[in-house]
Amino acid sequence: MRDFALAPRTISRSSGGLADSVFERAELDPTLPVLARRPEGSSGAWQEVTAVELRDEVVDLAKGLVASGISPGHRVAIMARTRYEWTVLSYALWTVGAEVVPIYPTASREQVEWILHDAGCVAVVVEDEQAVMTVGSVCASLPRLRHVWQLDADALDDLRERGRVIPLATVESLRRIVLPDSTAVVAYTSGTTGRPLGCALSHRGLASPVDILLEGWRHITAAPGEQPSVLAFLPFSHVYGLMIQGVCIRGGLLMAHEPDLDEEALAAALQSFRPTYFYAVPSVFEKIYKNFLRAAQQSGRGALFERAADTARDFALACERQRLGEGPGPGFDLRLQHALYERTVYRRLRAALGGRARRATSGGSTLNRELSLFYEGIGVYVHDGYGLTETCGGITMQPLGREKSGTVGRPLPGVDLRVADDGEILVRGPSVFQGYVNDEAASRAALYGGWLATGDLGRLDADGYLTITGRKKDIIVTTSGKSVAPAALEHRLRMHPLIHQAVVVGDNRPCVGALLTLDPVFLAHWRGVLVAQQDPSVREAREENALREEIARAVAAANSTVSRSESIRVFRVLPEPFDLANGLLTPSMKLRRDEIVRRYAMEIDAMYQARSAGARRTPEEDLLNWDDSDNVFR
Repeated sequence: MRDFALAPRTISRSSGGLADSVFERAELDPTLPVLARRPEGSSGAWQEVTAVELRDEVVDLAKGLVASGISPGHRVAIMARTRYEWTVLSYALWTVGAEVVPIYPTASREQVEWILHDAGCVAVVVEDEQAVMTVGSVCASLPRLRHVWQLDADALDDLRERGRVIPLATVESLRRIVLPDSTAVVAYTSGTTGRPLGCALSHRGLASPVDILLEGWRHITAAPGEQPSVLAFLPFSHVYGLMIQGVCIRGGLLMAHEPDLDEEALAAALQSFRPTYFYAVPSVFEKIYKNFLRAAQQSGRGALFERAADTARDFALACERQRLGEGPGPGFDLRLQHALYERTVYRRLRAALGGRARRATSGGSTLNRELSLFYEGIGVYVHDGYGLTETCGGITMQPLGREKSGTVGRPLPGVDLRVADDGEILVRGPSVFQGYVNDEAASRAALYGGWLATGDLGRLDADGYLTITGRKKDIIVTTSGKSVAPAALEHRLRMHPLIHQAVVVGDNRPCVGALLTLDPVFLAHWRGVLVAQQDPSVREAREENALREEIARAVAAANSTVSRSESIRVFRVLPEPFDLANGLLTPSMKLRRDEIVRRYAMEIDAMYQARSAGARRTPEEDLLNWDDSDNVFR
């Protein structure tokens, strides 16, 4: 094994609970805007909420919770999108020592029932009537559940009114007995296989990475003299969203909420709020890039965009080599070309993020190196970090001035990180979770000698930068005995604008294959361009052939990054995407691989049979005869 830890070691400044930061900020800087909200149903101007106003809202709501019988240690579920009330409610619950149990609002009836039962929740907060009906349908199996509060039915106003009889001293006394090692959140894993497990996360654990990031990186979140601002749109039901909320509240960043995840709503919110710092998951960065490309092609500037994108990546690569001491930096011609595109292209691209963001963070899964270099080249460096629910969020980050794209950075101060002989990443530090609720066996399996076995595979380079290579359980073993990590191939496939999703398969098969879905928006654009260039009488056949050839080129480009034995030899394009509605994505947008393989077993069989028809061969002989990618479309 090889160890690496980043010095100096630091300890979270937390001496109480997470709610203390709301009260401390109100005392130190009462007029500082900390939240921004819009009137319900409005897309107009944002209204700022000061630190003292937030504290007063939290106190009033905390009183209502006490009046409703919520006590320290009680678990209350929040089943809502990323909205203003989520933040106020979570800090009110932490004020009285209660534990928050986040539930994705898109969770199924079975998932809701399991989480509420397993966590022993005494109350649940939902958004609308439909969610009330979902909870109501499982109440019979939840003897501990006493309250169902509906946000859209003025439940919080009712709680505030009920709490008028509770003295402030009661709330203050409850807040002061919350200890750093008390459980703050029970966050359930996405459940890609089997039932989700509840991770017990302490106040100290959640505060630790937040405080370290604020200490070392807060100054990059805005221009000097400007208050940093963040638009929160990813689910607070995921630890990544919770960490961003913590960074904003503890660090005094102005935070706004956008509950709708569709492109139009997010784009409008970015334009109106204009955050100084942007955060997202890789699929969002991929989608934004494809939208840039599509818009350029539709305006007849596709070739200009591609040249500008190539220049951006070349410029970022030269800058990276310079800061790592491996090169002199961009030459005169490259600087001149980059400056030209800055005036004509890059500044317009940054405007899509509101125009003020110069840095961003990607999390949830790894970001493609080429995409990272592109964003750096246009003037928005994306810090790719690594973390998981069991570590309360981030445990690595790019060191300032020594950033290296394609990696997830180096361990945060105070975090020990080790890569085992089989490539599994092991972590030890103050943010590691307390264990899985009601499952001691799973806790013992994950925590050994103080080390958390993450289930992720990775490698450390000579300078201590971590590269994620995949998930241990996702490794594919072909019939020839070749082990293949699918993540790199899938990342490269998704870089093609036509490809929306990719799942690499091949367990106990003669070679590696792939299931692909297409981006419907870009496909429509691609078809439109093709139609304009063809004779209508032969359009349909030529269009199908052209699409096959284009996808085959995307597969060949992905194959160029791996060895021949790891390359994709067969693929199939599916007619519909993997999404929440069909149960093939987790709420945190991760692929349910086992379910996808089960659901499309017939298609996978047909994909391989189409190329293996003929004489019997040994597995080795069979592999040697898979020379070209299969372009079978369903």
